Amino acid sequence: MEIIEVTKQPPYDTAPLTLVIGKFDGVHLGHQAILQTANEVKGEGESLAVFSFSDHPLWILRKDAEYQPKLTPGQEKMHILKQFDVSRYYRVQFTEEYAKITAGEFVLEHLSRLNVKRIVVGEGFRFGKGGDGSVEGLIELCSQIDVSVTVVPLMKEHGRKISSTHIRSLIKGGNMEAVQALLGRPYSITGEVVHGEALGRTLGFPTINLGGIESYVEPKTGVYLGAVEIHHEEGANEIWNVLISAGYRPTVNGQGYLVEAYLIDYAGDLYGKTVTVSFLRYMRGEIKFTGLDALIEQMEMDKKEAKALLGMD
Repeated sequence: MEIIEVTKQPPYDTAPLTLVIGKFDGVHLGHQAILQTANEVKGEGESLAVFSFSDHPLWILRKDAEYQPKLTPGQEKMHILKQFDVSRYYRVQFTEEYAKITAGEFVLEHLSRLNVKRIVVGEGFRFGKGGDGSVEGLIELCSQIDVSVTVVPLMKEHGRKISSTHIRSLIKGGNMEAVQALLGRPYSITGEVVHGEALGRTLGFPTINLGGIESYVEPKTGVYLGAVEIHHEEGANEIWNVLISAGYRPTVNGQGYLVEAYLIDYAGDLYGKTVTVSFLRYMRGEIKFTGLDALIEQMEMDKKEAKALLGMD
């Protein structure tokens, strides 16, 4: 996939495109419906491209810290988009200055620099300064540059619109089964296995600590049943069942939010490896135990429960 950085206007290009516009944080089932529709309406010889933002507008414009982390940061979003045959990604560096662009300027001065044949957006799409541009306005403006517009109906789950904002709240509430239903896959965090305090190994439960995950939405503190994919440069990746601890480790006076995972029945050294940890089911909240013996006893109970759920007994 070709990634094109856009700071002001996109570069002139003559390659014919079917263009999808949106934030696409999470690439949830609603987003996937838009991408699938774009592939269906794409003309012969046209490439599928996505036009999106580097950061959430509510973080840039309102400094709302809720929207600084992402459901799918950087490379993870690219990986998912590739699965929908997206060959070009326009990553707009969203700034307060960029937010001043009007709907008319966006279409007639920015998109007109590209050889867009058709645009695909979701129902309720808003664009331009203050979100003044509507779907109807997009259709009218695009008619001036001979670009057709396809509007994809909203996708709902139990009568509620599927949205990244709702998915964020579910993750923060630990409701990972509902998250998976809306994403079409488990919520996952990818990071590098880094050295920690090695306390888990001392307790008989060696864990991997994930580093470089600050840009992800943080799941509710507690213990989860999950899976980990170990990425190998050569050969097939491995997948193992895991118990995940997400939180602040109050029993040992932990510093800062940490995601660590205990690979059930695994033996090996994973330091420096890239791994993807998937959250499948919330098992219990984070507890401050009276001592390490009580912590070990609970971890044994967690492992036994996890094995029973996985049918590993």
